Amino acid sequence: MKMEVITQLSNADLLERLEEEKKLLSRMRLNHAVSPLENPHQLDNHRKSIARLQTEIGKRQLEGTL
Repeated sequence: MKMEVITQLSNADLLERLEEEKKLLSRMRLNHAVSPLENPHQLDNHRKSIARLQTEIGKRQLEGTL
């Protein structure tokens, strides 16, 4: 997910999307441990999306808007 899209999300959407990404990443890790994924770079992409979401949440908390 691109940072431009993340900055336009509302606070509730940010938190919801963060939970979804975490669940998806854990499910993908489990599936990858059992049988290799077709594209293992998806794990990196989801991990980076989680980091971007957490960065935006932290930024909004410092600003006092979350």
